[in-house]
Amino acid sequence: MTAPLRIAIAGLGTVGIGLIRILQTHPQMIAARAGRPVEIVAVSARSKGKDRGLDLSAYAWEDDPVALARRDDIDLFVEVIGGHEGPAKEATEAAIAAGHHVVTANKALLAHHGNEIALAAEETGVALRFEAAVAGGIPVIKALTEGLAGNEIARVLGVMNGTCNYILTRMEDAGLTYEEAFSEADGLGYLEADPTLDVGGIDAGHKLALLAAIAYGTRVDFDAVELEGIGSVTIEDIRQAADMGYKIKLLGVAQMTGRGLEQRMSPCLVPDTSPLGQLEGGTNMVVIEGDAVGQIVLRGAGAGAGPTASAVIGDIIDIARGLRLPAFGQPAASLRRARAARAAVPAPYYLRMALADKPGALAKIAACLGEAGISIDRMRQYGHVDQSAPVLIVTHKTTRSALDEAIDAFSGTGVLVGTPVAIRIENV
Repeated sequence: MTAPLRIAIAGLGTVGIGLIRILQTHPQMIAARAGRPVEIVAVSARSKGKDRGLDLSAYAWEDDPVALARRDDIDLFVEVIGGHEGPAKEATEAAIAAGHHVVTANKALLAHHGNEIALAAEETGVALRFEAAVAGGIPVIKALTEGLAGNEIARVLGVMNGTCNYILTRMEDAGLTYEEAFSEADGLGYLEADPTLDVGGIDAGHKLALLAAIAYGTRVDFDAVELEGIGSVTIEDIRQAADMGYKIKLLGVAQMTGRGLEQRMSPCLVPDTSPLGQLEGGTNMVVIEGDAVGQIVLRGAGAGAGPTASAVIGDIIDIARGLRLPAFGQPAASLRRARAARAAVPAPYYLRMALADKPGALAKIAACLGEAGISIDRMRQYGHVDQSAPVLIVTHKTTRSALDEAIDAFSGTGVLVGTPVAIRIENV
């Protein structure tokens, strides 16, 4: 009989318990698909006595995840602790140094330290897999590293944070303000302990950095991701976008341009008839565009015990089968350092502003846009509010730098009330 794959699990939160539940529920099915049994040897978490709703008595307990990672009776270490420093990083490094394969769901760890961890794994001759780190149950890592390996990737984009998509969907469907939808999401337990990880775009930015590295054969560079959260999106933006046939999404986009690698995570308008425009609630979606395959769309649950644990199990089974692939699709030593490029690809933009109720106010704004080389596609003026007039402008394609030049010029016109809101319109 083929020897079992012996695993240790660090972290018994939602994902860790979800993983154990799958292994306890389907041992024969997993053994048949893996070609060998998969057995849990030991586990670790902050509290041993906590009731987690499962019988863990058959597994050895380690208080220290680093000690768990160094055990000589395991073959594979599963890290679902979270965080890019501290125990998660130390235990992962210890497991690799001990010659153990690693499966992790930790996007923050890999976004900050993925290059060095992948190098260490390859030098030691062990596998490093992280399907669960991006988009939960959607097999997007496998799609890029395996199924689409023969494609030159033109663009990777998607909605990669279900909490933000839930908030924006509730604002539209229920007419809630951002603050009201945020409070509702918090009450349902959807937000991270630090909410800025979600609504600030940081969580999704981690995921985008990993996808960009795989898609373009580059080193992970989270610091180069342009981040803008959804806090500035108002119910007025939601309504006016809908009036023009658009939805607002926190959208991640990675593409290689002549100036370098563009990585941005920011609110964007997308056509309401597009797959991304029709995405509602806490669901994730990743769109990949390749030169041979064209456009493919991957949609599914981006978080939760079942979907995330499902992705972890997929990686475990691959390792049990003997599959050994470089973590980022090619040897880590061959990943090149990409030149970071700010959003340079031209696109239309949505502009919302309030103008003083003065003759010629709109003409002055139009003149600033013209001087920056920006032409207007559509323009709407809404009813007066407190001696000011809300104005909505959709531009033809332009660069963000030209738009910023025009917005800076607005302040010198004497007709601008408050701060303009500019949101990119993405063609999908």
